[in-house]
Amino acid sequence: MSIVALIEKRISMMEPKKIIIIGAGIGGLSAALKLAHQGYSVDVFDTHETAGGKMRTIPSSAGLVDAGPTVFTLKHLFDELFQDVGEKIEDHLQISKEKILARHLWRDGSTLNLYNDIDHTCSEIIRFSGNRAADEFRKFNSITKDLFSTFDEPILKSASPSMLITATNTFTRLNKIASALLPGRTLNNLVQGIFTDTRLQQLFSRYSTYVGGSPYSSPAILSLIWQAEALGVWRINGGMHRLAQTLKKMAEKRGAIFHFKSKVSNIVVNKNRVAGIRLLNGKEFYSNHVIFNGDPKALHEGLLGDDVKRSVSKKNVNNRSLSAYVWTFSAKTCKQDLTHHNVFFNEDYRSEFSDISAGIMPRDPTLYVCAQDRGKVIAGQDEEKFEIIMNAAPVTKETYLREKEYTSCRETTFGNLKAMGLTFDRVPPRDALTTPRKFDQMFPASNGSLYGLNPSNIMATFVRPQSRVKPAGLYLAGGGVHPGPGVPMAMLSGKHAAAAIIRDQTLD
Repeated sequence: MSIVALIEKRISMMEPKKIIIIGAGIGGLSAALKLAHQGYSVDVFDTHETAGGKMRTIPSSAGLVDAGPTVFTLKHLFDELFQDVGEKIEDHLQISKEKILARHLWRDGSTLNLYNDIDHTCSEIIRFSGNRAADEFRKFNSITKDLFSTFDEPILKSASPSMLITATNTFTRLNKIASALLPGRTLNNLVQGIFTDTRLQQLFSRYSTYVGGSPYSSPAILSLIWQAEALGVWRINGGMHRLAQTLKKMAEKRGAIFHFKSKVSNIVVNKNRVAGIRLLNGKEFYSNHVIFNGDPKALHEGLLGDDVKRSVSKKNVNNRSLSAYVWTFSAKTCKQDLTHHNVFFNEDYRSEFSDISAGIMPRDPTLYVCAQDRGKVIAGQDEEKFEIIMNAAPVTKETYLREKEYTSCRETTFGNLKAMGLTFDRVPPRDALTTPRKFDQMFPASNGSLYGLNPSNIMATFVRPQSRVKPAGLYLAGGGVHPGPGVPMAMLSGKHAAAAIIRDQTLD
């Protein structure tokens, strides 16, 4: 019997509700949970040892340290996911709302907290920079709130964003949000036009980096990201990775089967329709519905076989977003005034992004420090878990000697923090540093980019691939597809993929 005939025979014997998911990141996990709850037979394959994708951990003498996303926002979207499967998130995870969204520190010794209450934040800004600055913040908050309301339903929550509906929504609020929609206007342009204090310009320009873009090239519309934080930042007891573990366990309870250390070499296609997958060891699994929860650039580059190379186009994946140098370790520190989320700003803000644009490690970076145990430990007495993130360029063809890279990053990171009063009782070892090249190895074809497509194009929302692509039966999920990067968005992408499969099976 020929290979084609054998495939056709096995397809004819397949369970009609058999689903294969490649990748156990948040998108794949939410899709697995939704589909398993609907009675589908779900198999999830992942090259790594555990679920979570970029939501990973590093062991330390103080316990597991989150080495991926640390900020949990838009909790109401996860409330909806759990409600969809008859559960409450609080029955599975201990979650508390942070009073302080983040603490911001500058070289001149000034500090500013943003709070989960706008009035409290205004009072803090008055202390920091005066009444005028507080009035400017209220203006910024009003504009971004209208932006968020305008694009929430037609873009973020829609599986297929409509330019017509978006344009209609935009028109009804145009007088309120026009300043953020001017052609060619960047986030930094918008913020400079509102705030007179250069420190506040730095702070509110920073939000484009949350989706992998420079504030000097990203569109002003990304200012709406502030509203995701303004709606609240939560802490998951035990770390963000507990969220991935919980989704996996809930999916397993409903029958989903997870296969770790299982590398998929090909997505099998027969007569222009997905027929299953082939693992690197040659073993095959058959299904006419496959979700790929990985960087869509891997499809475009043929890492899943030639039959699916055209599932996404070059414009869907080229011009990569930011990567990062990430330190993950445990240590003691005597600095008392840390909170859970801390941002240590650099001196010359533009220089950081000029260096990144040139493809070199920032010589004077802004540093994000997640002190993961704050609120539970006594500073200076207990060992704490830390994650420190420096923005970086995605991987290019140039090579960087590993030892040189580690030494340079260590000196820059810990030298800058020491100058601002943050020191540790030990120097993290080389394996505590994850570089852009390491991210590229862990997530093939990503170039180390943590957010997929660079958001510099104001039309990026309509350029990202959506959940349903060709050939028939292939679906996408993850931060590289619509609605974009970030934990809540990746989760929504999985929900969109699951919903598309359910609709398509109804029509079959």
